[in-house]
Amino acid sequence: MEDRRLPLHQMRASDAERDRTVDHLTVAFVEGRLDLEEYDRRVGLALSSVLVGELWSLTADLPRPEDPPPRPGSGPRREGRSDSGDPPATVPVREWGEEWRWWAGVAGVLTAVWAVVSLMAGELVPYWPLVPLGVWGAVLIAATVWPDEGGPR
Repeated sequence: MEDRRLPLHQMRASDAERDRTVDHLTVAFVEGRLDLEEYDRRVGLALSSVLVGELWSLTADLPRPEDPPPRPGSGPRREGRSDSGDPPATVPVREWGEEWRWWAGVAGVLTAVWAVVSLMAGELVPYWPLVPLGVWGAVLIAATVWPDEGGPR
């Protein structure tokens, strides 16, 4: 059977490949290899890339990460050694930041509603958004501290 693989500049990229590219760019940014503007530009291009060759061109001038790829079935864990002695794995910064961006967006909307209600009442009403935002924030902090589904040990 003949191998009919397309060249990389014609092969479509998967979501996992785009995510790996963003992770690679994040490592380069944290190491100081990219400034914020270049990092933002490249991440935007990575997320909108359609072809594998486009992704490769975004990281061609960066060294390859030294970490081996995670084993299949190993979920994200907090930094440090696991009970089984495996090397540490972390929750991707992108996922962590995205959760907190949602929280901040909802916090802004709820605070705006509270401010309108206070203006309409003619006095400051108790800051009721503190309850839902506090509960949600506590859950996000707990998920950051104990990212596996097993919870605290």
